[in-house]
Amino acid sequence: MKHIAHMVLLLLVLSGCKGGQRISGTTQVPDPSMERPGWVQARPMDHGHYIGIGVANKSRPDHQETAKKTALNDLASEISVVVEGNSLLSTLDQRHRFSESFTSNIRTRTSEQLEGFELAGVWENDNEYWTYYRLSKAEHAHLKAQRKARAIGTAKDLHQRSRESLAGGDMRTAFDQGLRALIAMQDHWGENDIVEVDGRQVPLANEIYNDLQRMTSGVRITILPDRCELDYTNGFRRELLISAGYNNNGSMLDLAQLPVVITFPGLSGRVTELKNTDADGRLRTSVQRVDPTVPGKEVLVRLDLDGLVSSELEPTLVKAIMGGLTVPEQRAAIQFTMPRIHMRTQEVNLGAPVNDAGISLAIREELTKRGFRFVDREAESDLLLSLNASTREGGQANGFHTAFLDVSYSFRDRRNQEVLHEGGRQGVKGVQLDYQRAGLDAYKRAIQEVRNDLVPAMVNILQ
Repeated sequence: MKHIAHMVLLLLVLSGCKGGQRISGTTQVPDPSMERPGWVQARPMDHGHYIGIGVANKSRPDHQETAKKTALNDLASEISVVVEGNSLLSTLDQRHRFSESFTSNIRTRTSEQLEGFELAGVWENDNEYWTYYRLSKAEHAHLKAQRKARAIGTAKDLHQRSRESLAGGDMRTAFDQGLRALIAMQDHWGENDIVEVDGRQVPLANEIYNDLQRMTSGVRITILPDRCELDYTNGFRRELLISAGYNNNGSMLDLAQLPVVITFPGLSGRVTELKNTDADGRLRTSVQRVDPTVPGKEVLVRLDLDGLVSSELEPTLVKAIMGGLTVPEQRAAIQFTMPRIHMRTQEVNLGAPVNDAGISLAIREELTKRGFRFVDREAESDLLLSLNASTREGGQANGFHTAFLDVSYSFRDRRNQEVLHEGGRQGVKGVQLDYQRAGLDAYKRAIQEVRNDLVPAMVNILQ
């Protein structure tokens, strides 16, 4: 009996084990991580918070960081940028374009400078990684007010120092401080920023910008002499004295170390010089090697705004600010007077004068077109041109006659008799039916050769 009882108990145990296996094989317990939370399925509504949600594919090695950046950018986009009517953005020229670019920029900066946000949720499955951030609107307003107060304090201090520097004639420092004051306020250019300045209630960013405008527009540039005369007596080189001052309520302040740009048309293209004024607000420059063929030649001197800006400041932002500023300039006309020439010529064809068929007439015409003046009296001239040309018989064959032309010429300074240029051609060949016409044919051939050599050489030497 005892043996039978053990057998029954063993069968009951085995039966119970099989039944358990059968139940576990027919029941699936769902994985909680696969259920999408409500904030993934639909964007939450939360009137007390700004919300940012980001998702990234887990195939990316940086999916967690990507989801975080996307969520913060999403959060920042909820923080609206409203341009106040009395703000700097509402009064700048071309403000629509500037405002759009600024709004885009400020949103990017907001995502980079967000404070006080909290992680509200993270969810992932095999393919996706989701991140959920939120920021208390009250906390954001509090932190923003603190940043604005600090920005206003910094801007007011720089603005005051800018005015003091300008009063001392240091516009370079004044402009840099004013520009930095305005940039310190850039996150608040579209906001109400009324503060007290000199006992007046003014929008601070507008006041700083207007001071920058008054600063540049108040610069006065003078050029002495006011006409740049270039001629042979001064070697086609003229020194100019440039002065820069600031009109401070009727009194002129000398501007030391002020950067200016000087341009004029040179023989090899436009010449550009960057210079700074000295301690007395002055500088000297030489105008030379000017292209005499350029119409309306002039020297242009203008304030170099780029030279006032530190390289460490953001170029795009600075360009937007300075685009509406007045750039003062001054011009001096260039009067180019070519030298007076007295010509001595002896041109013969087989011993007979050639008159109008000679080389001298072509040279006179070409140099006259380039501004040279010919005078009959040697004493009135600057240059002496001596030209000698003569032909000789070269023989005949098959009814054709050959003549050769020998030419020599020289340019000299009348005052010191210094030879500036000399040259010539030997044995220029002419062929015709007789010697006389062969000689004239040689003159025709020589005219172009001499023109191509002598005229450009003289123009270059005089420069």
